[in-house]
Amino acid sequence: MKVILKEDIKGVGKKDQIINANDGYARNYLFPKNLAVPADKGNLTNLQSKKSSEEHRKELEKEAAKQTAKKIEEITLKLPVKAGENGKVFGSITSKEIAENLEKQYGIKVDKKKILLNEPIKVIGTFHIEIKLYDTVMAKLKINVVTM
Repeated sequence: MKVILKEDIKGVGKKDQIINANDGYARNYLFPKNLAVPADKGNLTNLQSKKSSEEHRKELEKEAAKQTAKKIEEITLKLPVKAGENGKVFGSITSKEIAENLEKQYGIKVDKKKILLNEPIKVIGTFHIEIKLYDTVMAKLKINVVTM
C-alpha cells in the first residue's frame, strides 16, 4: 500500500515521502497514530501543491538574499573602537558586534552565525569578511576598524 508520511519515522522514511508500506502496518500503526495518509489522488495533489509552494518560497528567499548581498557589498562598515598605541584593539571585535553595528548603521539584519569570521578582529585596519546569506548566496562586507 502506498502512503505519504506526515512525519519523519526512523527506519521508514522522511516527512512528505511516498513509501510502500505493508497493509497491516499502515492500517494498524501509521493511520491511527496520524503518521501517514493514503497516497490517493487528493493527497498526492495536496503534496504536489505543498512542494511547489515550498519551492516558490525558497526562490523568493533566495532573491531577497541576493538583494541583501548587493546592498552589503556596496557599503563599508565603520567600527570605532578603543585601541592602544601600536594599533591593538582593547578586547576584540566579534561577529555579534558586526551584526549589531550592521543593523544599527544600515538597517540590514544578519544573523551573527551567518558571519564567517575565522577569529575575532584584534587590530585596527580594513578587513573583508564573508557573510553567508543563503545556501548559494555569499556577500563580502568591508569593515573599517578605526580608533575612537
